[in-house]
Amino acid sequence: MSRIGKLPIDVPAGVTITVGASEITVEGAKGKLVVPHLSDVTVSLEGAQAIVTRKDDGRIAKAQHGLQRALLFNAVEGITKGFEKKLEVNGVGFRVNGGGQALEMSLGFSHQVKYEAPAGVTLTVEKMTITVSGIDKQAVGQVAAEIRSLKKPEPYKGKGIKYADEVILRKAGKTGK
Repeated sequence: MSRIGKLPIDVPAGVTITVGASEITVEGAKGKLVVPHLSDVTVSLEGAQAIVTRKDDGRIAKAQHGLQRALLFNAVEGITKGFEKKLEVNGVGFRVNGGGQALEMSLGFSHQVKYEAPAGVTLTVEKMTITVSGIDKQAVGQVAAEIRSLKKPEPYKGKGIKYADEVILRKAGKTGK
């Protein structure tokens, strides 16, 4: 039995879950998310809990059991609390401007780097920290990864864009004779 899949999902007050044949809709105060309903599992609502069960003990059903529960749990958590990732920009002369849906950054290139976030994801800039927030966990993580990939941190001086909780392993530079 899947350790993750067998756990029930607590549905807080104000959140409604609608189970359809091909998709599950989660609506709440922060918005609405649609999760695909996987073929080999069933989702049932019992009181204030959602329970995911698999139809048989096949290999695909076992794989989809934990996945369906994780997708549904992330949707409920996103609708109630939201998700956010923080990025730090380190480097002499590096600058970040903007917020909302667009960023304009000076990252040591000969030109300004512009980034447009997709709908549903907001960007806030505070000094040299970029906060990516939204209700969809996958979209927030994807936007944070795309911003980081514009200038990955290098191992000698640590210049670049890194996650706030990321540790950059530093290398020793050249040694003189």
